[in-house]
Amino acid sequence: MVDEKIGYVFKNKNLLKRALTHPSKSKENYQRLEFLGDSILNFLVGEYLFKHCDKQEGELTVLRSHFVSEDYLAACFDEMGLAEEVIAGKSLNNEITSAIKGDVIESIIAGIYLDSDLDTARNFIIEKLHIDTFEDAKNDNYKSQLQELVQANFKCTMKYETVKVGKYFEAKFFMDEDLIAVGYGKDKTKAEQNCAYVALNKLFVD
Repeated sequence: MVDEKIGYVFKNKNLLKRALTHPSKSKENYQRLEFLGDSILNFLVGEYLFKHCDKQEGELTVLRSHFVSEDYLAACFDEMGLAEEVIAGKSLNNEITSAIKGDVIESIIAGIYLDSDLDTARNFIIEKLHIDTFEDAKNDNYKSQLQELVQANFKCTMKYETVKVGKYFEAKFFMDEDLIAVGYGKDKTKAEQNCAYVALNKLFVD
């Protein structure tokens, strides 16, 4: 049962059903819950890290981005085995993307909050999203982290310009027309990841 998978028994079963319903299935879907859940998740993860982690603001911001990222939420969704619980229309062809998985987790968080209280939502996040493992957290997808943080903190366009220079690739990261960072690697992907790492430290840690 889904209640056992998420570790919480809903009093209002309609809230749970809505949290699991994709827009392709019904107008009564998770989109509004996902909006609320995103805010609750960011707050509770930030609160937990503030209380339990002594890192400075920039590093806390980067660490929080790990726990609220689409990829991380999708991994938690898979760990709970929720794929068969999603209620979706035929147009989706049973393809539950990482974005959908993340939306469902955020919707469940909002549902738990509305069905009970903030403390219960907090307990769900700590237990099911393993926030207490922050000391071991490692997210080396720097491009993903950078994109999320820039989108959350700046109103600008982002782009990489990557070219081969001799045996290596050189990647440049721009915000609007401003050059923010440069990185190098043996292939395009590595160069852009290295570039994103430099940009992360320049914008959010230093």
